[in-house]
Amino acid sequence: MKSTCLSLTIAASGLFAAEQPQFEAASVKRAERCSMQNSLDPGMISLIGDPLTVVLAEAYGVKMDQITGPSWLDGDCFSIVAKMPEGTTKDQRPAMLRALLVERFKVVAHKETRPSPGYALLVDNNGPKFKPTDPDSPSVGKVTFSSSSIKGSMSIATLVRTVSRDLKLPVEDLTGLEGRYDIDVSWAPEGAMTDPPRADIFMAFRDSLGLKIESRKGKIDMLIIDHIERVPTEN
Repeated sequence: MKSTCLSLTIAASGLFAAEQPQFEAASVKRAERCSMQNSLDPGMISLIGDPLTVVLAEAYGVKMDQITGPSWLDGDCFSIVAKMPEGTTKDQRPAMLRALLVERFKVVAHKETRPSPGYALLVDNNGPKFKPTDPDSPSVGKVTFSSSSIKGSMSIATLVRTVSRDLKLPVEDLTGLEGRYDIDVSWAPEGAMTDPPRADIFMAFRDSLGLKIESRKGKIDMLIIDHIERVPTEN
């Protein structure tokens, strides 16, 4: 019985591997320093001097703060140069990176949904205070971000991603707003004393944009690294 189960497992694993897109050739080396000089040329992907956390996030479709694993993942950097088969699509690249991580670093991982604090972005009672972007406006495509301001023509999804980064917690878009809008908002960085005094991000969004950021309890998908080798196999 054990032999039968083992045979089935091996057969299923072989079938699964055959169906997965893989790089034609790949070089994986430990980097002397962390530089994060990345490029994506036609048929080639280059991740030079990336912490392995960055590669894992790209491969498994999560943010870096959603990865739980050894502490060295943030400090050990690697250079990965890989050739993609002709006709490779953007959607296939993560699966190819996963296959490479499994092959070279012996990665074993799974995802868990865990409770997490977070926020929701909603339209305030009096409605939004910004206007849809004029498609003929020269501002289309021009967006500037800083640690305490957001300005430009963008979708609400882009605004939410930026707010999530600044608040360091997930933000859910509950505005129901689609399309692109002219956004201009600034606030006082957390803990900063400004002259004249400036509103914090919560008050600034309500006063300048007619949007409110509310605390919400939610759930977040975490990538749990069960096993990973610190030294990759040779090229």
